[in-house]
This record gives sequence, structure tokens and C-alpha cells, in this order.
Amino acid sequence: MKITGNSAEAIFDSIREGIGSGHLAAGSVLPPVRDLADRLGVNRNTVAAAYKRLDAAGLASTAGRRGTVVRGLPATMAREGSAPGLALHDLAGGNPDPRCLPSLRVAATSSRLYGVETVDPRMQRLARASLDADCPPGYALELSHGAVDGIERLLSAWLLPGDRIAVEDPCFLGSLNVLGAAGHVPLPVAVDTHGMQVESLRQALDAGARAVLLTPRAHNPTGASLDAKRARALRQLLAGYPQVAVLIDDHYALLSQQSYHSVLPMDGRRWALLRSLSKALGPDLRVAWLACDGQTAVRLRLRLAAGTGWVSHLLQDAASSVLESVQQRAKVAAAGERYQQRLQGLQALLQARGLPTPMPMEGLNLWLPLPADSTPQVLALAARGWHVRGGEVFAVSAPAHGLRITCAALGPPQQRRLADDLAAVMR
Repeated sequence: MKITGNSAEAIFDSIREGIGSGHLAAGSVLPPVRDLADRLGVNRNTVAAAYKRLDAAGLASTAGRRGTVVRGLPATMAREGSAPGLALHDLAGGNPDPRCLPSLRVAATSSRLYGVETVDPRMQRLARASLDADCPPGYALELSHGAVDGIERLLSAWLLPGDRIAVEDPCFLGSLNVLGAAGHVPLPVAVDTHGMQVESLRQALDAGARAVLLTPRAHNPTGASLDAKRARALRQLLAGYPQVAVLIDDHYALLSQQSYHSVLPMDGRRWALLRSLSKALGPDLRVAWLACDGQTAVRLRLRLAAGTGWVSHLLQDAASSVLESVQQRAKVAAAGERYQQRLQGLQALLQARGLPTPMPMEGLNLWLPLPADSTPQVLALAARGWHVRGGEVFAVSAPAHGLRITCAALGPPQQRRLADDLAAVMR
């Protein structure tokens, strides 16, 4: 393919077009910088800048003596949820039990116009009641359209394409998709039953991570939660890297039966704590509380002003009405207890059938580790009427062999049948 252009942007666009059209296949080697610069009659720095941009966008990578190699277009990312009309019993979607969700009613007190406060006073009061004990004094409060939107906005405020970020391995699908779309480089951090492993995080920090994204409770997909000892060790480690931003995705906060343990050093760094309302109040209610340092808040507001100026006050009204209701809050609390009972009940049934799962575990999903690729088990369970998620889609680096099974809506009879079928396909 003939590469054209007399500026870094034009050269980048020419190569990107070639990749998109299939004329530059994955594995193709681009011309050396000097050769392409001579051919196009431009400065070598111009070609080098185009190649650097390709690398940051994930379209090509430098491979030493092999030169710059085309990586191709990003693969289609897996997403939460399942296709509508699925004939199988859906245990792959990651959804809460609709029967456990509170009733949402929008009763706006008045119409809001441009220029009003972005966070409604009722919402601000409720958010701060949840966040005050876990955040440094004087923190700023913002909102986002759910946890994934908050992660995307924060990383855009903090990082540039090509920057490295430490993430759990395996990792939440929404986070992986954000990193891929933004061109950030994930550095894998191993996870055990107590969350991020300290030495693995140290390796990622030493490898140049500019930010850390971690889940303190109900890690997706493994269900791990930080205990006080692990959180303290992570906090002490992060204290030695004050230039690294810390993003805490506490997505399960309203439902969690586990205590929150902070990993945040009180040293004035860039930081954010996200608490989504989606798991407890419904995935379609796109609201998350976002606590952060003042400088980050300023950057978030600038970015919001250029796009969506605020999170709808109608959504804020709906969420506030639920959270201010004693009856509805009791339903949310009962849902968290019920999800934990269902998860532990399925774990006990599997244990009795010789299929132990990691302990402790929390969330809407059960994680069943496997020694090899999950495809045979996924297909065998489909033949028995179950749709489950293979763990490999959650992998950052190490193979994530396992099954993630959404058990939030499973009653005892279904749990017993599923446990029998799992035992059968594992033999």
C-alpha cells in the first residue's frame, strides 16, 4: 500500500485508512522512519510523530529491530448483558435480580434550566452521608453517568493515550473497554481472595504506571474484597508513589456486606472514589457519586461543559426519592443480604459436589476457576440450558480460565440443578 501525507496527522490518517480497509494487515511492517521520510520528502521527526501516534492509538507497535509493526484494529470487546430473546437461562449478563430493585418514581419539584447547580442539594446530602467517612476532608463531589462513564472521564482528565495504568487481572469488562478505546496501556496486577496483590502492584508501579484502578469490594469477576490488612499494605505501597493517581471503583457499595477499607494515602495526590447506584437501584439509572480532589474536579467540570453539562436532575430526583425512603432503603439492604445468601448457597452446593470456589466472595456473580480454556464447559452448559460467561474475556495478561456465573436471581431449585449440571460437565 502507498502511504501518503506531508504532515504527521496526514501520514497517520493514511496508515489508519490502510489498516481499516485491510490493505495493511496485522503483522505488516511499516517502512523505516528514514525511508518513509525520504520517500515523502518530509522531516524524519514528522514520520516518527505519526508512528508514535499509531502506537498510542494501539494500531501499531515498535518491535525493536523488526521496526514498527501493524497491530490491526482493536478486537470487538465483550460487554455486560446478553442478547435479547436468548433461549437459554441467562447466567452471563451480570444483572441484578429485577425483583430486588426498588420502585423508581420521578417527581420533579420544578424545572431546572441552564446554570443551576449540577448536583442537586438532596443528592449532595445523600452522597456525602455515604462518602464523608471514607474521603479526605474538603473533597469535591461530582456525579457521572454510572461507574464506567466516571472511569472514562477521570482517565481522560488524568492520562494521555499510551499512558500506562495498573489494573486488576482479571479485570471488569467495562474498564477494559474504556482502556482500549482511549489507547491506555493496562499493566496487569494479580488478584487473590483479598483483591490486588501488593508485590504485583509494586511491579506495575515500577514499570511506569501513572494511575491505579482497583475495586475494593465485590471485584468483577472474582468477587474478591479487600480486608483491612491488604488495604493497609496497598496504602503503604502507594504512599511511595505520590505521582500515581488512584481511582477506586466501589461499584457495589450500597449492597455490600463487607466493610470498606481505603487504600488512599492522605498525601494530596490525584484521586477519586466512585460509588455507582446502578447495582442497587437499576442499571438504567445512570448515576454514580464521584468524590475526588479539587484539581481533578476542576478538570472534570471543564470536560463536562464541553459535552454533557450535567447528570440529569430527573435522574437525581429518582435516586434521591429511593434513598430518602425508609421502606426503599430497607429493600436495598435486603437485596444485598439476599444476593450474598444466594451466592453462598451456590458455593455450598458446589463444595458438596467437589467443586470448591474461592472464599470469601461477594457480588452478583460466582467465579469458578478452571485449569484450562472454559469453552468446553460453556458449550456443555449451553447444551443443558445454561448461558454462562467464559472467564477468558476478563483477562489482561494471565489466562483467566474460569466461569463467571451470575447467580443473583437463582432460587434454591435452580441452584441445585445448576450445581448438578456443573458437576456433570466438570467430570
